[in-house]
Amino acid sequence: MSGSEGPSEHEVDLLIVGAGPTGLYGTYYAGFRGLKVALLDSLPEVGGQVAALYPEKAIYDVAGFPAVRGQDLVDALYAQAAQADPLLLLGRSAVAVHEHDDGVDVTTDTGDVVHAKALLITAGIGNFTPRKLPAGSEYAGRGLRYFVPRLDELAGLDVVVVGGGDSALDWALGLEPIARSVTLVHRRPQFRAHERSVEQLHASSVRVLTPYEVHKISGEVAVEGVVVTTRAGDRQELPAQAVVAALGFIADLGPIEGWGLQLRRRHILVDRTMRTNLSRVFAAGDVADYDGKIKLISIGFGEAALAVNHITTVVRPGSSATPGHSSDL
Repeated sequence: MSGSEGPSEHEVDLLIVGAGPTGLYGTYYAGFRGLKVALLDSLPEVGGQVAALYPEKAIYDVAGFPAVRGQDLVDALYAQAAQADPLLLLGRSAVAVHEHDDGVDVTTDTGDVVHAKALLITAGIGNFTPRKLPAGSEYAGRGLRYFVPRLDELAGLDVVVVGGGDSALDWALGLEPIARSVTLVHRRPQFRAHERSVEQLHASSVRVLTPYEVHKISGEVAVEGVVVTTRAGDRQELPAQAVVAALGFIADLGPIEGWGLQLRRRHILVDRTMRTNLSRVFAAGDVADYDGKIKLISIGFGEAALAVNHITTVVRPGSSATPGHSSDL
């Protein structure tokens, strides 16, 4: 993959904004369709949210993998995308878009200008910040954390995981073999996670406390214990040297919201070809929305391929949206 340093101008067939799994697969597919492609992301490395937050997390819903570690998936997608020899523009954000008859001009926060014949937005959930734990937030960085990029950092510790979604259960199950103890605290009896993860949780040695909430975190310098309570007044004190709060994210699209795109609940509306209301701008993955949308990595892959095939007809008028089979090449 090629790169660039300093403000400069580039001309490509397709610019993809967002280097997560969907963007990486879209990059490969653009190369498969013979397009010159650039890939841009505000993070310094490819992989998006998966690489930045969940590199150790096991992912179960990618076709062909009974389970795959997040970073392993990103590494494989990166190697696949490299076949397209893309221009890689990392550590910079797209801040302005100007669509004209011949293409789209995108300006970054570092002064780069990319002249593309089409734009594909695969920005995931956009800019994201974790929802803070109401009690004990002052312990952030001193035992309280909101992400677990490396599970072995918590090996041998008593860990309290707070939350009831996929991330909370994945971290609790991932830590079970290496932590001294793992307790999962959730304010509701029901979980929002995949059914399989819930089944694995109840079959594991993870202690599950519902419906409890964190009332207090204690410790002179760092986390030493957690007090959890119910609304009925039940109270338990838990030993803990680490608290993982998996309470979800607050996300926004940042500058994308000012690009003149039709939005619905901070997502970009697309048609059946993944085209937005701007004729040369497409979107795929979690950032894209349409009736019946399901947010899965596997669906993002399909949306990226669908978008690129239709983008090809925009970039090269008269070409077919039907790609043929890669094995025929």
